[in-house]
Amino acid sequence: MPERENAERGSNSLSDDLFSKLPAPERQVPTVDSTPPVPGSRRALREAAHSDPDQPVTARSEAAQPETAHSRDAAEASDEASHGERSAEPTADPVPESAPASLDDLFAADHDEIDGRAPRKKKRRTGCIVALVIVLALIGGVVAGGFAVWNAYGDRISEVMGWGEPDDYEPGIATGEALVTIREGDTGSPVSTALYEAGVTKTEDVFYDYLVNENIAVTFYPGVYKLQQKMTAADALTALQDDASKLENSVSIPEGGTLESSLPLISESMGVPLEDLQAAVADPSAYGVTAQSLEGWLFPAVYTFDPEATATQIIQRMVDRTRESLASAGVPAGDEQRILTIASIIQREGRTDDFAKVSRVIQNRLDDGMMLQMDSTSQYGYGELHAGVVSTSTEAQNDDNPWNTYVHTGLPVGPIANPNDAAIDAAMHPVDGPWFYFVTVNLQTGETVFSTTYAEHQAAIETWQEWCRANPDQGC
Repeated sequence: MPERENAERGSNSLSDDLFSKLPAPERQVPTVDSTPPVPGSRRALREAAHSDPDQPVTARSEAAQPETAHSRDAAEASDEASHGERSAEPTADPVPESAPASLDDLFAADHDEIDGRAPRKKKRRTGCIVALVIVLALIGGVVAGGFAVWNAYGDRISEVMGWGEPDDYEPGIATGEALVTIREGDTGSPVSTALYEAGVTKTEDVFYDYLVNENIAVTFYPGVYKLQQKMTAADALTALQDDASKLENSVSIPEGGTLESSLPLISESMGVPLEDLQAAVADPSAYGVTAQSLEGWLFPAVYTFDPEATATQIIQRMVDRTRESLASAGVPAGDEQRILTIASIIQREGRTDDFAKVSRVIQNRLDDGMMLQMDSTSQYGYGELHAGVVSTSTEAQNDDNPWNTYVHTGLPVGPIANPNDAAIDAAMHPVDGPWFYFVTVNLQTGETVFSTTYAEHQAAIETWQEWCRANPDQGC
C-alpha cells in the first residue's frame, strides 16, 4: 500500500487533527447559581433533607458514597445538564453552545436520565429480533413454496432451462445391435416408443420430439430393422430410412404377446394373408401339441424366412423354437403345457429380475390350495389383456371363464401369452421363499413388493394406490 505524502515519522495525524479543532481553554471563574433547583433533582432532594432532617435521601449516587462539596457541585451540574434545563440568566464566562467543552462531550453516551425519569429502555434489539423472525418466516415460506413448485414442475423446469441429463445420446457412442419392429400404419409416436424399448434411443419421446422440432415428414414401412443401441434420434431416423437396415422376410414376435397380437405382425412383416395364418393355427395337433390352442407356443424371437415360406412353415418354425426352450429348461415330456401355462403367467405378471419369485408365489398358492387370483388370467379370459392397464375390471374379475383364477382354483385351462426362455426356466425352478402375495408398486420401474402375510400385502397395495394417485395416466 503506498504511503501518504508529507507524513512525518512519529506523528499522529488523526489525533492532531482532532485536538486542533478543540476550542482554546479559558479560565473558569466560579459563580454562585441562585436559580431554584429542578423538582425531583438531587439538589432539590438535598435541600429538602437539610430543611427536614427526617426526609430520606433517594438519589442513587448519594447512597454509594459520602457527599463532599466538590461532588455536590458536580452532581448538581450533572442533574441540571441531564434534565436538559439551563438557568434563565447565563452565568459568567458561558461555554459557547456550538463548541464541545471536552473530548468526553464528543463521545457522550445517550443514557442519562431525561426529565427526572429513569432512562428509556431501547427497543432497537427487540425490533431487530422481530424483524429477523419475519424475514426468516418469509424466507421459509419462499423455500417451502419453491420445494412444492419443484416437486410438481421440476422436470418441466429443467427441460425448459436446459438443466439435468440430456434427452438424447451423444453422437459417436452407438454400439451393439438392436432389432426394432415397425407395424403397418405406425407413425412417429409409436416408432419413438419402439426405438426406446429396443435400447436405441435414450428417452421414449426424444425421437418423436426430433421429428416435430425439425418439422420432418416421414413414412415408416413395416418390417424388422437392425439398428444399434445408444443412437441419436437423427442417426436412428437415417438408419430407418436406409433399405440396408431392414431385414427382408423377417418378423419379431414380442415377449408376452398372444395369438391375437402376433398373427397380424407376421402377416404385415411377411406379406402372408392373415386368413392363411389363422387357418394354420386352428389345429394344434398338426404340430404335435396336445392342447385346445397354440396359445403360448409361438416363441418370442426375431425370425427370418425364405420369401416363399408358407403360413404353416412359419408357425412350425415358432413351435419348434418353443420346444427347444422347454428342453433347455429340463421340462419332462408330457409336462410342457403345464409349464408353459405357469411361464405365461410369470411373463405377464413380473419383470425378469422377479420371475423366480413370482414362480414361487404361484407354487406356494397351489400347494396351499389357495386361488391364484392373478389379474392377467382374468384379463385374458375376458379379453382385456391388451387393454393397456394393469387393473382388472369388476366384470373381468367375476367372469366365469376357464382362465379366470379369481373364480376357479388351480391353474387356468392353458397359457395366456408367449413366454421367453427366462420365464420358462423360472417356471421350472422357483426360488425358495415364504411369499404368498406380490404387487407392483411402481409401474415405471417395475418395483414389486413380495409379502408373506395378507396385512403386509395390504400395506403394499396402499403404496401402489398412492403411486397411481400421483401418476393417474400411467396405466393403473
